[in-house]
Amino acid sequence: MVRAGLRQFFADQSDFSVVAEASNGRGALDIVRKGEVDVVLMDISMPDQSGVDALIAIKARAPDLPVLILSGFPEEHYATTLLRQGASGYLNKDCDPQDIVAAIRTVYRGRKYISAEVAERLADGLTKGGDVPPHEQLSERELQVFLRLAKGETIGHLAQGMSLSVKTVSTYRTRIMEKMKLESNSDLTYYALKNGLIQ
Repeated sequence: MVRAGLRQFFADQSDFSVVAEASNGRGALDIVRKGEVDVVLMDISMPDQSGVDALIAIKARAPDLPVLILSGFPEEHYATTLLRQGASGYLNKDCDPQDIVAAIRTVYRGRKYISAEVAERLADGLTKGGDVPPHEQLSERELQVFLRLAKGETIGHLAQGMSLSVKTVSTYRTRIMEKMKLESNSDLTYYALKNGLIQ
């Protein structure tokens, strides 16, 4: 329904053309592989893999392709993290449709699109000397592992899904626990829920 609504809205924009759609992260990556798009507008919550995983895969494949993230999560939870990982912009689903149009035009021109709130948050992070929430201190891979563990995935399943060894995933988990000063997977889940990182 969301895609249908956006497609209809974009049809009214003379300079827009919806050339492809996908219902999940793998589909989005397939579209990127074909190389027919100028901008990707992507939901962070998808059935088969998280938007974070999909973003990292897309940027590895097409580093210069602008990816605009649409999310139901408040900007303060994810925006700065995703911008660091290569997203060109971040919008909350509650935003005005005209904001999405403005954001697409902005990232198409090679610029970042951030709201005033996110700009303020980024500026605050600079003036506070990097005093950021624990999850924003994680590397890309660590954030991926953290979110999947928080959702209840086992280390074995996670290793298989990320094409890593069990030992490597265990090392990531240890690092995450140390950086975030947490002790168990249930602590990770509680933190992620409390901070709106998972639903």
